[in-house]
Amino acid sequence: MSTRNFKEAAKLFLDSISTFTTYELFPYDTFIFYTVLTSIISLDRVSLKQKVVDAPEILTVIGKIPHLPEFLNSLYDCQYKSFFSAFAGLTQQIKLDRYLHPHFRYYMREIRTVVYSQFLESYKSVTIEAMAKAFGVTVDFIDVELSRFIAAGKLHCKIDKFAGVLETNRPDAKNALYQTTIKQGDFLLNRIQKLSRVIDL
Repeated sequence: MSTRNFKEAAKLFLDSISTFTTYELFPYDTFIFYTVLTSIISLDRVSLKQKVVDAPEILTVIGKIPHLPEFLNSLYDCQYKSFFSAFAGLTQQIKLDRYLHPHFRYYMREIRTVVYSQFLESYKSVTIEAMAKAFGVTVDFIDVELSRFIAAGKLHCKIDKFAGVLETNRPDAKNALYQTTIKQGDFLLNRIQKLSRVIDL
């Protein structure tokens, strides 16, 4: 976690969940807090459901941690307005945590990338107004947020400002293979043309 390898941290937390004994480092509810936070930005939906949302060890403790049950369940249930509300409630706790504090801004970006990506996965195109309404924020806020994430290459979509629409352009395996084939074809064609000029001489 200290090196921002949240995927590996989530794996280690989940592997240790049933054998946790290091109470001298932090209490068990803090351990669950870290497990949920790292898992949310590391696991796919199926794994999140199996290993976190439905995990008995987590269910017995999560209710003791303010805002964490709503944070986890609203993300999984696609209740984005509730998610943002719980997210706001957790912000101070994350900011004040000695292990998470150095990565506060990074974590905030990553979690927003996860939630925006999850929302956009359901659509080929959606109005910015509809997305803003789903998250309980203003159109201007979501416009600025998405522009930042798109520019950073974190979200695969484009904004049609005139129509007020978001169009997704998710890269898939077929598309990537097609692009690679085109590049290799161009390279081969150039080599053949150069070779033919040499032979003609």
